[in-house]
Amino acid sequence: MPFRLEVAVVKSLTFKEIRQAYIDFFEARGHVHQASSSLVPRRDPTVLLTTAGMLQFKPIFMGLEKASHTRITTVQKCFRTTDLDNVGRTARHHTFFQMLGNFSFGDYFKAEVIPWAWEFLTTHLGIPTTRLWVSVFRTDDEAFRIWHEVVGVPSERIVRMDEADNFWAAGPTGPCGPCSEIYVDLGPEFGNGNVNARLGEDDNRFLEVWNLVFMEFNRDESGHLTPLPAKNIDTGMGLERIAAVLQGAANNFETDMLFPILEAVAHLAGVSYRNSHAADVSLKLITDHLRAAAFLIGDGVVPSNEGRGYVLRRIIRRAYRHGRLLGIPGSFLHTLVPLVASLYGDFYVELREKQAHITDTLAEEERRFGQTIDRGMSLLEDALAAVESEGHLKGATAFELYDTYGFPFELTVELAEERGIRVDHEGFEAAMEQQRERARSAREKAGITFTADAEIGVTTEFLGYESTEQQDTVRAVVPMGAGKEGVVLERTPFYAESGGQVGDTGVFLLGEHIDPDVSFANHAAKLDGATRVIPVLDTQKRQGAIVHIVETGHGMQAGDKVTALVNSERRWHIRRHHTATHLLHAALRQVLGTHVTQAGSLVGSDILRFDFSHPRALTSSELTAIETLVNEEILTNTGVHTDVMAFEQARDSGAMALFDEKYGDAVRVLSIGDFSKELCGGTHVRATGDIGLFKITSESGIAAGVRRIEAVAGLAAFQYVRGIAQAMSAVSDRLKAGAAEVPDRLDKLQEALRSSEKQVAALRGELAAAKAASLMSQKQSVEGIALVVAEMEDMTGEQLRAAAQSLLAELGSGVVLLAGTAQSKVSAVACISDDLTGRLSAGDLLKVFMERFGGRGSGRAHFAQGGGGNPEQLSAAVASAPGILHDLVRRVPT
Repeated sequence: MPFRLEVAVVKSLTFKEIRQAYIDFFEARGHVHQASSSLVPRRDPTVLLTTAGMLQFKPIFMGLEKASHTRITTVQKCFRTTDLDNVGRTARHHTFFQMLGNFSFGDYFKAEVIPWAWEFLTTHLGIPTTRLWVSVFRTDDEAFRIWHEVVGVPSERIVRMDEADNFWAAGPTGPCGPCSEIYVDLGPEFGNGNVNARLGEDDNRFLEVWNLVFMEFNRDESGHLTPLPAKNIDTGMGLERIAAVLQGAANNFETDMLFPILEAVAHLAGVSYRNSHAADVSLKLITDHLRAAAFLIGDGVVPSNEGRGYVLRRIIRRAYRHGRLLGIPGSFLHTLVPLVASLYGDFYVELREKQAHITDTLAEEERRFGQTIDRGMSLLEDALAAVESEGHLKGATAFELYDTYGFPFELTVELAEERGIRVDHEGFEAAMEQQRERARSAREKAGITFTADAEIGVTTEFLGYESTEQQDTVRAVVPMGAGKEGVVLERTPFYAESGGQVGDTGVFLLGEHIDPDVSFANHAAKLDGATRVIPVLDTQKRQGAIVHIVETGHGMQAGDKVTALVNSERRWHIRRHHTATHLLHAALRQVLGTHVTQAGSLVGSDILRFDFSHPRALTSSELTAIETLVNEEILTNTGVHTDVMAFEQARDSGAMALFDEKYGDAVRVLSIGDFSKELCGGTHVRATGDIGLFKITSESGIAAGVRRIEAVAGLAAFQYVRGIAQAMSAVSDRLKAGAAEVPDRLDKLQEALRSSEKQVAALRGELAAAKAASLMSQKQSVEGIALVVAEMEDMTGEQLRAAAQSLLAELGSGVVLLAGTAQSKVSAVACISDDLTGRLSAGDLLKVFMERFGGRGSGRAHFAQGGGGNPEQLSAAVASAPGILHDLVRRVPT
């Protein structure tokens, strides 16, 4: 059982009761309870993860959006990495935590929220008033007056503090304002020994539980503050902290929301809590990181080496390693997911709905890291042992462990610090930058850089949703490098590469008398001799302009009139593949679960590629189900509709949006009946029947937790299926069997082949034994040591080994060296009897022998094996074996 404090509180509530009491209190005061937003912030590039309860309301505070209600209360999931190194070492630090919050958008302000906070803590939670202290911003006389004159807090328990403590902001820029914090006095036994200490004089004794932020300013990048359109309230009370106070827990980990997890980890490790400080640190760190990882995965984050995926990967790996420190063998985190889901699933339903996905993702990441840590740990130990006396590990060494063996840099730092060794961070970063520079140079040499340094200064209007032809004026021609230039029009039907869809190709027609009815399909037949044709090789977006890539020397310049013709046949193939991609996404979510989210895509004219979050390979039955769903939707010939609406309206309508995609205020929503609804700016078919056919061609993993499906649609799908049918027909002809009989016929052929291979292997074994027996007659003596050396034809390394061991057993005392070739590959083995290993080593003998013909060999004193080298020099090497043994016996350098 956890240790309990003797804190004088009236009530002892569970964390679920505290949570509900908070919601009920503010609902009774006109607040609407709103569900927690995702840990992955939407439309906010300034933060990686949701760090505060107010983050989802940031556009409202800034006056960019209108609030659905002027009073809202939430219990928000939050994640912060700032305290990562303190997790497990202190009583209060976490990565994931829950923030109780109430918000006012231009409604009430200080006069209302301060008395409400006091009432909730003292009346509804029962915390004695004598235990509470408050702080205010140093110049906030209004807040001081309300606390003292309205609420009745003695002035000596109201402390004015500076900006570092009492001025709150969600980040370096954005909404901010002065705040007032409420603290619980835990008692002098928690302090520094001064029984008369005041708030601000003893950080351990006074626990901050609630922060009331008076949000009234916006801070820009220069640090300048301007008033917000309205004065707002944003409060945050950590559920973990207030639960610890009410439950009399010595630290947050001993509350009912975390201690069950800690107990489960301790049981797996076979240790007891509060018996060892080091073990307690590991238990608390694992408890925190496991809970955090479950919530991150539940909100769609996938372990990776970048961004929020890297944060997830790091905490999983830290928890896994601390499991190793506790003696837990192998993977274990994934086994505790059901416990996390049972604790929190009542109000965070994603934990239950995605429990299987969370479990699979953790299991796969643990498996991968287990392999990495086993491979890299011994190398790191050797590196640390070599520099232990110096106390300094070079950055280049840490980078080699990271780059060559995949050993995480932060783990190298952590393990080094445990042994008092400092790692050269600057040297590591320098090595990393050198690698990036090598990669950049390689890209440049490969000719795949794409530069457009010139200022374009044109915004292009895209007309390609309605048309594939347009007459317009050249506005700019910009250099692109590698013999290419970019032509910019004011309006164009050419789609620029974006959202995974490749850019259009086609032609520009340059001339004075071009038939207005000319199209890409018939342009060659309708052109007169004065018209020039300039192929458009690709279309890209740069600086708000649509840039048409052409070869240099085209002769076009600003002011020229051109007719732009998209390759409409190619565009149709792309449209089929793009709409099929949306169907595939929806089918994946139906078959695998709603945890599936897009991680990348490529939509071309002859193939589609779709990357998505999923922790394991798909089974054949899952692939069949997905493919069937897509084709069924194609056969229904469902209409494909596009609507333009505000982003918030689109999101509220249920349209899926990519987390990392940047969207404007107005977005295009693509709807395919009730099957799929996504934000998309690409080009699509008019109805699903236009796709014709969909066929998955491959499924593979491209990163931890990310899978890739490649597929074809339309004519490409027909050609793919026809190719398979032709190949099957050829196989049927050769096997003299119908298509349905081919699998059985192949099984029988394979069974016959395996039987033949076993017979051949047995005969080769008998032949090898016979050859080996005949070699005893070739025994010779070198310095009194019996030696059998021979070249054996058509024998594998395993057969050589069996023959050598058989010979040595018959020889009793001596050395056997056999070498041979099989399928043009050289193999060799050396065996030495036990009585000679004090004088000789089979590894030394074989190493020198293999060097004679360019091979390599190694081994122990009794046995060694090797391979490689030039087979033509083998006979000469065999002839030199007695001399090699002679030199080794006499310890003469060879």
